[in-house]
Amino acid sequence: MSTPITVSIIGGSGYTGGELLRLLLGHPHVTVHQVTSQRYAGKFIHHAHPNLRPAFGRKQVLKFTTLDALEPVDLLFLALPHGQAQAHIDRFASLAPRIIDLSADFRLRDPAIYKARYGHPHAAPEWLDHFVYGLPEINREAIRAAHYVSGVGCNATASILALKPLADAGLLLDRPIIVDLKVGSSEGGASVNPGSHHPERSHAVRSYAPVGHRHEAEVHQAFGREDIHLSVTSVELVRGALATAHAWVEPGLSDRDLWRVYRAAYGREPFVRIVHDRSGIYRHPEPKLLWGTNLADVGWQLQPKIGRLAALAAIDNLGKGAAGTAVQCMNLMLGFDEMEGLTFPGLHPV
Repeated sequence: MSTPITVSIIGGSGYTGGELLRLLLGHPHVTVHQVTSQRYAGKFIHHAHPNLRPAFGRKQVLKFTTLDALEPVDLLFLALPHGQAQAHIDRFASLAPRIIDLSADFRLRDPAIYKARYGHPHAAPEWLDHFVYGLPEINREAIRAAHYVSGVGCNATASILALKPLADAGLLLDRPIIVDLKVGSSEGGASVNPGSHHPERSHAVRSYAPVGHRHEAEVHQAFGREDIHLSVTSVELVRGALATAHAWVEPGLSDRDLWRVYRAAYGREPFVRIVHDRSGIYRHPEPKLLWGTNLADVGWQLQPKIGRLAALAAIDNLGKGAAGTAVQCMNLMLGFDEMEGLTFPGLHPV
């Protein structure tokens, strides 16, 4: 496209907003028009995101603005805390024909389930059916045609990608599945709280949601079954999430069978890699290799005699778990190459 599209970010001072800015400022078809922050209004964006200090000859120097100063654009990204987007969705829709909301406000189709998981009634239940669940690996064609796309929970993203090949192939037995998630501190957001205080987090392995994590409802919705249970533990990472889904398949299934299943599911996916090696340090998916990327690495380990299967998926929770997938959805919605602006391959060593 010869004329870049204009986008704005509402709520751009948090970690997800910063990751969105990093990706969008390098996107060849996008001009970032405005970024809002009540706390940083009037200040340059690098006050909140020091890595985005102007460089590389970039002439555009952005300052945070207020919600009251918002102007119409081609697409709005909403990176607000949960509960705020739904309260103002009518106004946001008047500012842009397309919206991508990264919060949990429009992920769930059933307002009763939303209330049960988030503890309050949905403020705009009539909008729920307008939003498409924004995980391209399960909803690509619907996203292409959508005007409103929801974000996807980072833990739900890892869980769904770990289990999708097995579900697609009909291999999962009718037995409960436990998804054990190890996650980094940035999942808690940029706001300070006692649990994120460094002396409390350092060297800690804290089980903060051993049962009933909110993202569980997204996984149930994706697979149409409610016997998938998430257990989430915070580990000493800043970025990253590793899902290990403990599932059961028919005894006698072979490793070769699973290779065929995973290749069928992900062989043409631009951002999903199969990691299942017999030797080396990184035989299984590892989150630290994905920092700053929109990649998801998936793998498995099988006990064929008894049919026990551990399905794994690793992501950067701020990348594939949030901002990266949001930009991927934008590319699909606007007819850009799906990989545009998202080809950073990660770093090693880190």
